Amino acid sequence: MVQSRTHTCNDLRLEHVGTQVTIAGWMENVREVGQNLAFLVLRDFYGTTQVVLETEEMMAAVKGLNKESTISVEGTVRERDSKNPKLPTGDIEVVPSKIQVLGRCRHNELPFQINRSREADETQRLKYRYLDLRNPEVKNNIILRCNVVAALRAAMLGEGFLEITTPILTASSPEGARDYLVPARKHPGKFYALPQAPQQFKQLLMASGFDKYFQIAPCFRDEDARGDRSPGEFYQLDMEMAFAGQDDVFAVLERVLPPIFAKYGKYDLASQAPFVRIPYLEAMDKYGSDKPDLRIDLTLTDATSLLAGCGFPPFEGNTVKAIVVTDFQGTRKQIDGICSEVEVQSGNKAYWFRYDENKEIVGGIAKFVQPIKDQVVEALGLTPGCFVGLTAGKLLAAQKTAGVLRSKLGAFCPNHMDAQRYEFCWIVDFPMYEIGEESGELEFCHNPFSMPNGGLEILKKAAAGEVDPLSITAFQYDLVCNGVELSSGAVRNHDPEIMIEAFQLVRLGEENVKAKFPAMYNAFTYGAPPHAGIAPGVDRMVMLLAGEDSIREIIPFPMNKNAQDVMMGAPSFVEQKQLDELNIACTAKEEE
Repeated sequence: MVQSRTHTCNDLRLEHVGTQVTIAGWMENVREVGQNLAFLVLRDFYGTTQVVLETEEMMAAVKGLNKESTISVEGTVRERDSKNPKLPTGDIEVVPSKIQVLGRCRHNELPFQINRSREADETQRLKYRYLDLRNPEVKNNIILRCNVVAALRAAMLGEGFLEITTPILTASSPEGARDYLVPARKHPGKFYALPQAPQQFKQLLMASGFDKYFQIAPCFRDEDARGDRSPGEFYQLDMEMAFAGQDDVFAVLERVLPPIFAKYGKYDLASQAPFVRIPYLEAMDKYGSDKPDLRIDLTLTDATSLLAGCGFPPFEGNTVKAIVVTDFQGTRKQIDGICSEVEVQSGNKAYWFRYDENKEIVGGIAKFVQPIKDQVVEALGLTPGCFVGLTAGKLLAAQKTAGVLRSKLGAFCPNHMDAQRYEFCWIVDFPMYEIGEESGELEFCHNPFSMPNGGLEILKKAAAGEVDPLSITAFQYDLVCNGVELSSGAVRNHDPEIMIEAFQLVRLGEENVKAKFPAMYNAFTYGAPPHAGIAPGVDRMVMLLAGEDSIREIIPFPMNKNAQDVMMGAPSFVEQKQLDELNIACTAKEEE
């Protein structure tokens, strides 16, 4: 029987000198400095403690043990001669009287050094994630995640929300991404789907008479990975409110999030209520993005009338956007690097010129701008030392490229970005409809179940040709923090008559709605309350709070970019017997 620990490896201090203790953990390192003298670093979940081996017996107890073996140490605490002020336990050490091996590491070589695992190849880190997580720096991200989830739960309960879990096995529905399908053994040929989000269930709860719902909801989408998106599964703070509108949802999150971000974040400053509200069209025109980073003080200027006729071919017949950066200190090489990054990220080129200290237009496309220097200086408000970044193309392309350029310039210029803070904003008034890139026809822009601004009346006018459907906005909103979209939400369309009218504009009738969303449609015909909600992504929030660039750094057991769990070997082939039970025939197999 292993004796229980009396203390963790982070507990012991000078007041414990002379105390008999038992500590246990992983043998991080052993440094021999003499025939019968060695210093052993013992690490557990909480920290590290130095153990001093001073006898032949104690030296023999660890002789031949590989690093990362687990041991128990019984001994006496004493004050260290050479203290380490960088460690909480740096004033003491333990002199052992007994060392017991609890779990032997049978590998002479580790895949990577535990405390430097983040420098290792990502595939190795994911394959040996249980070793990677022993790194205190990696482990602390998971602890942070636990604390943030607990704080979110407590805050939502404090706001009067009920935590209600919704089904994991459900029906497939068209929600924008690919479903993960689960074969139904008792119903040959039929499939369950893992929920892309609890969207329909939480709206059905509102129709059932529940007033405030939330859960830390698992969501499953078969989509490609990105730096801020994990393939397969993710978690969100899902919430819905009955008899509520946009302002009610905003008020809840504006109370819940700032204290959590200020307490747990890498930066201790976070926007306070009310968050800035920016209409979608204004965001695109002013920042070139519907997820603007408001820590950057740069904005876009429309320079079409000013520069479209300057003789520079890429500007002719296109929208031209300009970004003016005062007191710019970049070199030509650095400017070229920024422009190259913009082209890689956006697929479009960026252009530039400078207004130097001699009040001359130089660099980049200067020769095209020089003939109209006075007009350009006046229109853009240039002062000596200004840099002007430019993009061109169809309106949306020019805006989006300028948005990428704005982000790159902000990150490069510390005088134009207050990086040490969390800046929230709401993007509101999204278009209800758009012209599909592939179909060339009218389609829903985002959530088809959002309430249109103007309700039934505006939809009927659009159907009658009195209003352009592309001008209709919806009560849809995004929550953005530091340029990262945390969530989309909406005031829901709870009226079947308005719902049918909205779908008819995209060539879908009542029967289509009933067929695709039978439960929700039928529930709404029994009298549903107005309701609204949102679902901020937990993973993205923790990523921001930890100051990480990759979402995989804050997930305990993440998949790789190809949606593979290389540690567990998933996905994997299964036995034919299992396929036969599920009435499944595989027509193709991935090449080994």
